[in-house]
Amino acid sequence: MSTQNVEKDKTRLSVLNRIDEYERKRWFNKDVEDDPPTIPLTPDKVDYLNEKFINRILTKIVNITAKKFIRDLIKNKQMIIKGIEGIENFEKLENQGAILTCNHFNAFDNFAVHHAVLPYLEKENRELYKVIREGNFTNFPGLYGLFFRHCNTLPLSKNFSTMKKFRYSLDVLLKRGEKVLIYAEQGMWWNYRKPRPLTKGAFKFAYDSEVPILPIFITMQDSDLMGGDGFPIQEYTLHFFPAIYPDKSKSEKENIEFMKEKNFELWKNCYEKVYGIPLEYLPETE
Repeated sequence: MSTQNVEKDKTRLSVLNRIDEYERKRWFNKDVEDDPPTIPLTPDKVDYLNEKFINRILTKIVNITAKKFIRDLIKNKQMIIKGIEGIENFEKLENQGAILTCNHFNAFDNFAVHHAVLPYLEKENRELYKVIREGNFTNFPGLYGLFFRHCNTLPLSKNFSTMKKFRYSLDVLLKRGEKVLIYAEQGMWWNYRKPRPLTKGAFKFAYDSEVPILPIFITMQDSDLMGGDGFPIQEYTLHFFPAIYPDKSKSEKENIEFMKEKNFELWKNCYEKVYGIPLEYLPETE
């Protein structure tokens, strides 16, 4: 769609207002989207390691569909990838398990990461695994629901037994050399360009499984194309940074804090270099 005037979508405007409010309140990890309600995920409803034959077949079919979907997004300029920098840092982890962290600002940002690393994953005959929220797995309709359930996804859960199964499965995947994408910021903040403070989970998983963190930060700029929501379609540049390794000579707490702070530092420096401004949040309010 061209740059013709299109009325701004009221849902997107509402989300932007909520982002402004949450930033001022320092609620950086809270969801701002009106997502479907979460249905509790019990252990019998998820097959993290695709041990069932039917799930292996569905995963294969849905992955083929997803790859075509991503190609079509790029072809139709619904997702624009302007550049990929530092991909050699991903290449260095060939056949090695790693947790990828990425800023989360769009439902398609994991597609951008997938597109960037796909040639290297195909060389290893692997797929990209993604940790997702419980509600996306249990209660998301349509094509996206299929992607969430059968596209190498690892749903979190409020159920203790399910999370025990999740942690075991994640460790198996990482130790056999898989790459797992985790949004350490948690909730998606639409078109939000600043890096947000990170939560500890991804870094604890890396420490427990003795694998590195590979930070990715996506910067964006307005294209000359207007989306159906009345906002410019963004052009993405993906920045891959050197892996951050846990140090077993240090305590678990020290490792988690070190990796988390180093990850954020890399993102912050990238943000300030690309946009040419210091990282500053809106004035804090109660």
